[in-house]
Amino acid sequence: MIPARLPNGRLAVSTAIIGTVLIAAAAFWLSFTALTDLARRSGVDEGQAWAWPLIVDGLIVVATVAVVALDGQRAAWYPWLLLMAGTAVSVTANALHATVAADADVPALLAACVAAVPPLVLLASTHLTVVLVRSHRIVPEPTVEAEATEVQASAQAVVSAGTVPGPVGRRELAARLREERWSNKSIARHLHVAPSTVGRWFAKTEALGAPAVQDTAPDPRETPKELTA
Repeated sequence: MIPARLPNGRLAVSTAIIGTVLIAAAAFWLSFTALTDLARRSGVDEGQAWAWPLIVDGLIVVATVAVVALDGQRAAWYPWLLLMAGTAVSVTANALHATVAADADVPALLAACVAAVPPLVLLASTHLTVVLVRSHRIVPEPTVEAEATEVQASAQAVVSAGTVPGPVGRRELAARLREERWSNKSIARHLHVAPSTVGRWFAKTEALGAPAVQDTAPDPRETPKELTA
């Protein structure tokens, strides 16, 4: 399989993906630090305090990916529920930590608003990253060999059915096979005409500078023996 070409703006898309990943990492780090300190202040052992923010903010990342993956499906309600719950817990916990750890001269509301930014940015940047990656996913295209095989199967089906296309049909099929780099002898064998007839078709096409619309039937004297038997 040959990978399809991405749009010309793939550099911009790649830059956006890198930027959102970096922003998400910075937001995760700020939230992680705050929630670790809050867990330690709340009585969680210092050696285990790091696990609590990992659970809370990790749920946001996992739920976001699940929401995008299940978009449009009935089962998407569950990751949406987890996403909203994880975001609510993270925002609330960050705001509470800010009110506890902020300086006395800083208004509690201001500290809470500042602390709520990292988890919200983590949610937005994670979702944006997943959407960008999904919308520019490489879709495989069939190879030239696969297309040639399909054309060959069509030609063999026509021959095995005991019918040979008319002059126009033969010429169109010959042109398709020629585009797939078939030799004149191979084309003639599949269409049950003489190689000189195929050569005359293509010579006329090259002389006109464009594919001919019609062509006369091949000379009976040039028809292979198996057809005249």
